[in-house]
Amino acid sequence: MKVNPGKPLAPELLYRHCDPDDLEFKTTADLRESGEIPGQDRAIEAIHFATGIGIDGHNVFVLGPSGSGRHAFVRQFLQNKAATQEVPEDWCYVSNFDDLRKPKAISLPPGRSRMLKVGVAQVIEDAQTAIPAAFESEDFQTQREAVAEEFKEFQEEAFREIEEEANKHDIGVIQTPTGIAFIPVRKGEALSNEDFKKLPEDEQEKFHKEIEDLTQRMQHIMRSMPKRAREMRQKIRQLERDVASLAVSGLVDELVQKHLDVPVVAEHLEKMQADIVENVSLFLQSPDDKNVPAQLQQTMESRESAAMRRYAVNVLVDRNGLSGAPVVFEDKPGFVELIGRIEHESQFGSLVTNFSLIRAGALHRANGGYLVLDAAKLLSYPMAWEGLKRALNSRELRIRSLADDIGLLSTVSLEPEPIPLDVKVILIGERIYYYLLERHDPEFGELFKVPADFEDQMKPTAENVESFSRWLAATIRKDGLRHLDREGVARLVEASSRRLGDSERLATDIEHSMDLVREANYWAEQGDTALIGADEVQMAIDAQLRRGGRIRDRVQEELLRETFLVETSGKRVGQINGLAVVQIGQVAFGRPQRITASVKLGSGEVIDIEREVKLGGPLHSKGVLILSGFLGAHYLSEVPLSLSASLVFEQSYGGVDGDSASAAELCALISALAEIPIRQCLAITGSIDQHGRIQAIGGVNEKIEGFFDICEQKGLTGDQGVLIPMANVKHLMLRKGVVAAVESGQFNVYPVAHVDEALTILTGVPAGKKNQKGEFPKRSINRKVCERLLELAQKRRAFGKSDMGEGDSTHEEAGS
Repeated sequence: MKVNPGKPLAPELLYRHCDPDDLEFKTTADLRESGEIPGQDRAIEAIHFATGIGIDGHNVFVLGPSGSGRHAFVRQFLQNKAATQEVPEDWCYVSNFDDLRKPKAISLPPGRSRMLKVGVAQVIEDAQTAIPAAFESEDFQTQREAVAEEFKEFQEEAFREIEEEANKHDIGVIQTPTGIAFIPVRKGEALSNEDFKKLPEDEQEKFHKEIEDLTQRMQHIMRSMPKRAREMRQKIRQLERDVASLAVSGLVDELVQKHLDVPVVAEHLEKMQADIVENVSLFLQSPDDKNVPAQLQQTMESRESAAMRRYAVNVLVDRNGLSGAPVVFEDKPGFVELIGRIEHESQFGSLVTNFSLIRAGALHRANGGYLVLDAAKLLSYPMAWEGLKRALNSRELRIRSLADDIGLLSTVSLEPEPIPLDVKVILIGERIYYYLLERHDPEFGELFKVPADFEDQMKPTAENVESFSRWLAATIRKDGLRHLDREGVARLVEASSRRLGDSERLATDIEHSMDLVREANYWAEQGDTALIGADEVQMAIDAQLRRGGRIRDRVQEELLRETFLVETSGKRVGQINGLAVVQIGQVAFGRPQRITASVKLGSGEVIDIEREVKLGGPLHSKGVLILSGFLGAHYLSEVPLSLSASLVFEQSYGGVDGDSASAAELCALISALAEIPIRQCLAITGSIDQHGRIQAIGGVNEKIEGFFDICEQKGLTGDQGVLIPMANVKHLMLRKGVVAAVESGQFNVYPVAHVDEALTILTGVPAGKKNQKGEFPKRSINRKVCERLLELAQKRRAFGKSDMGEGDSTHEEAGS
């Protein structure tokens, strides 16, 4: 339908209806589910590409508005994609017997890590029985005693030889507290010191020499004893090794046979067997353990626990039961939640750790698949973003504590072997995060090469409406709600256009539509209807508006009580009704705003009072500055402006921004210049350019309805209406009450493309166009503005000459 500037709009142009008969289904129950999200072809193509390419750096940043179904689509798409891929391998940590501070990472086929863990635990448990039993066996005890007896016999033989040699020379051998001593004897009795001194000197000398020889021989024997004892202990230790090896070899060999297809596991099990043999004491009770007090034994780690900790398998990632590649959604993407952590335990007041306390992070769980993170949450955790980038750049997972990573602590801890990383990361966030990261982080573009930009809107084509309906049907089935009939779907489509503020587009805010469906389902339950129809959807819309409409109702109440002065009848010079939009949470409503202008002689300055008191934002100030350019160019381009004008939003107690009131401000200013009153039954919205063209603005529906509500409550007269930019006609989705009032001739909506059209409607006086001579018609608004500007310019020149004359006279008097 053709739109004529300056003429009231036909009711058909105020609201775009969705005809239920155009929908090719009766209810959403007839629709099969669809995995494609409506209106997001560009984003879907990007995600398909990023998940299909196998080159590093092609991670995805899903950007777009919340509520567009980003999370639900990404989840569904990745789950379907992952189901067709191979299950990645398991990962576990085991002891590194060469360096216990550096646990070894082992990969196994999917689901095998649990088998290995159970198998090793069973081996250790059996070894705790088999090894003590082997050491308590009669054969082992006999061999051990034989080794000890051999040492004992050697020791006794050595002493016996010394003793026999001493007896041949009448020298006795006695045991003293300090060791063995040699003394001379006669007839089997030891000589006292007095008797020894009575012996001839040559005999005394002989005894001294023989005793010295025997002492040297004894010292030689005593020095050889530690070596003999060490050899004995080595024989016993080797015996213990042989016995322990026999005890565990069968257990370990059986487990090795189960994992021969994984060489690294078989190698580890062989090293484990060798370590058990070397550390067999872990499986034996020490005699000293019996002397430990019972209370202390409760706090001490049992030998069974110590052996299990040393040899057990720490399963980091178990793919058992997984049917495809993993898809991990991490709700708390902190540093340790992403990278993993090494836990500690308190023992005797100290924190200790071991490889069994290593815990997996989200990157470990998603390795070989997909990790989905919320960008805002990720960036809010200290070092989480840096940790993720480091892992993606190095393509390996190195578990470190956060304190150690930022250099706060330097303590001895574990250094687990890094795990190779092969993961596709999908970040989901608002557009601001994407562009900030792209601008300020050089690594971001290297790691996240694929933006999946979700649309804010889509065309209301039959294909998109059907896709929208299929998505609704899928969510309805998932949530167990009542289905919608075609009238209910049509009403949802209309509500989507209204929410977007564009009759030629649909909002992609699917979550808001589903919230309406859920609430409409409640009203359907209350009304005991089988399907959700247009009435139930409308009830949900009305209920949402009412719940969030307290401030809106209070503003309208104060307008009616004339606390805020807004006139809807009569005429005023330099006063006009502007329109603003107030956004409170999810509710937006229009508020009429009285704008006034005053003019006096000056130097061509248009004063924005809002800007002067720092209540005006930059966009509003820009709109006011454009007015000066329009006045100079449109009226008297060769005569300097000689006015001082001031503009203000009356009863405005907060900040003002945006240029959507610049058309109203210009009309008020021209009214003040021409001294032609403006009809207060009308309101206007729109921004202005320097040529007087009125440009599109936002919130047009709310602005019209805000003024309509006041007019309706004060009484509709048929003269009231709102002037809007011509470019905003396609955005109109006015509520039924406004459309009905227009149909009955009680209210009007005027599209205007130029300020002259607006002035003609607002004042009832023709604005006037320039003729070939560049003059405006007599009695036109623009002619009166020109005359007033010329008058002000002449007065300014007159004041200038008067000031100059006074100055000259004073100068002459001073010179004389």
